[in-house]
Amino acid sequence: MSKNKNNPETADNFENLEDALSKTEQYIEKNQKKLTSIAFAVIVVAVAIFAYQKYYKTPLEEKAQKQLFQAQRYFEQDSFKLALNGDENYPGFLEIVDEFGSTAAGNLSKYYAGISYLRIGEYQNAIDKLTSFSSDDFLLSSLAKAAAGDAYMELGENAKAASNYMDASAINANDFTTPIYLQKAGLAYEMMGEYKKALTAYEKIEKDFSKSAEARDIEKYITRAKAMMK
Repeated sequence: MSKNKNNPETADNFENLEDALSKTEQYIEKNQKKLTSIAFAVIVVAVAIFAYQKYYKTPLEEKAQKQLFQAQRYFEQDSFKLALNGDENYPGFLEIVDEFGSTAAGNLSKYYAGISYLRIGEYQNAIDKLTSFSSDDFLLSSLAKAAAGDAYMELGENAKAASNYMDASAINANDFTTPIYLQKAGLAYEMMGEYKKALTAYEKIEKDFSKSAEARDIEKYITRAKAMMK
C-alpha cells in the first residue's frame, strides 16, 4: 500500500479525480435551478403521459369499442349502408372513424368502412378508407391491400390493382391467400399486356404453392401467358 501512496502517477490520478469531483460539485451548485427545472419538467411529462393514458386514451378506446359493436353486426348481416352510416340509435363506421380515429377501434372502422364501400360499389371511397387503414395484423393488412386492388380493378386502374395484389401476396405468405392474390395480380398484368409479369406470378403459384386450389389449373394460365408473349 505504501508503494501506491508514494507513486507519483497514483497521486496524480487522485488529484485529477478530486479535481473532477470538485468541478462537478461546482457545476451542480452553479446550475442547480436549471437542473431542478429539468427534473421537474421530466416528472411533469411522465405524469402527463400517465394521465393521458389512464383518464383519456383508455376510456376513449373503451367507448369506441362499444360503439363499434352494432356497426359490426350490420356488416355481418350484409347491411353495408347501415354499417357505414348507422341508425338513430347507433353510429356507423364513418362516424366512429371521425370521432375515434386515433383509437384501435377507429382504425379498424376504416377497414370495415372500406370493405363496405367496396360491397356497395363505391370504389373510390373504398380505396380512400382502405389505404388509410394500417395494422400489425398480417391477415388484415393483406386483406386490406387485396381489397384495394379489387377496387382499383373495378375502376380500370389495372397497374395500381396489380401493385396492391403483389403487396398483399408478400405479406405473411401462406398457401391459402397468397396464391389468390398472385393469380389476381397475374390477371391484372394480362389486362395491361404485361404477359411476362403475369407469367412470373403464375409460375410462383406453380412453384411455391403447388398444394393450393389455384395451382390445380394454373398451367392453363401459364400456357396462355407464354403464348401471348410470342
